[in-house]
Amino acid sequence: MEAEVFDRFVDEALDALPQDFRQQLRNVEIVVEDWPDQETLRLARLRHPARLLGFYHGIPLTERGQGYHAVLPDKISLYRNPIVLRCKTDDEVRALVHHVLRHEVAHYFGISDRRLRELGAY
Repeated sequence: MEAEVFDRFVDEALDALPQDFRQQLRNVEIVVEDWPDQETLRLARLRHPARLLGFYHGIPLTERGQGYHAVLPDKISLYRNPIVLRCKTDDEVRALVHHVLRHEVAHYFGISDRRLRELGAY
């Protein structure tokens, strides 16, 4: 899949988030990377890079206190190759990009994987 098509899917996924959530996304950048790096795999407790589709690097809103200022932006990484490898069609890629972005945005808002499972987000 061409990078421009994947990037368009990411833009669509971001635009599809409810406006209230988009407006609260502050000091966070959303990036597309081909693969996760070794440090990110370590943090995710994974060995194989194809298993990680996205990752939130940062301090969730629920953990930011009075001292949270003048810090580098948090980052939401979406990993193009692992996502594309799991899909057979462009529509599947689009749907998975939407799912992964919502998942990582949930982490930005302080929602854990356990809570996402309880909510049926998996």
